[in-house]
Amino acid sequence: MSFDPTGYTLAHEHLHIDLSGFKNNVDCRLDQYAFICQEMNDLMARRKEKQPLDKPSAGSTFKRPVGAFAAALIDQCGLRGYRHGGAAVSDKHCGFVVNLGGATCADVLALCDEVRAIVKEKTGYDLEKEIRVVKA
Repeated sequence: MSFDPTGYTLAHEHLHIDLSGFKNNVDCRLDQYAFICQEMNDLMARRKEKQPLDKPSAGSTFKRPVGAFAAALIDQCGLRGYRHGGAAVSDKHCGFVVNLGGATCADVLALCDEVRAIVKEKTGYDLEKEIRVVKA
């Protein structure tokens, strides 16, 4: 991975940002680059250990309820690996709904509703979806 801030330009359609003065305008000096890259790599390695990045998902599925953790509540209810169609609560991190293959939007939403109902019944916590559903 190589980054030279002295000649880097971001371009996206009509937006052009020249970062040629980057190294002079921020506290991030080039001699810190290797350290920053190592930190970023370490963070990604920890994410790969704890999150199901090997399967398609919409990311974290439920918001953190006050006084608890959604993933812990889901796990406490025995829902690790719980499935509906091709969608499942991740075995690696219960806060993620993953696509095991062929999951439809209806599968994911039904699974979310089932998980929410079971967690509400068993713990009293009402999980709120973090994912947003956009209708076409």
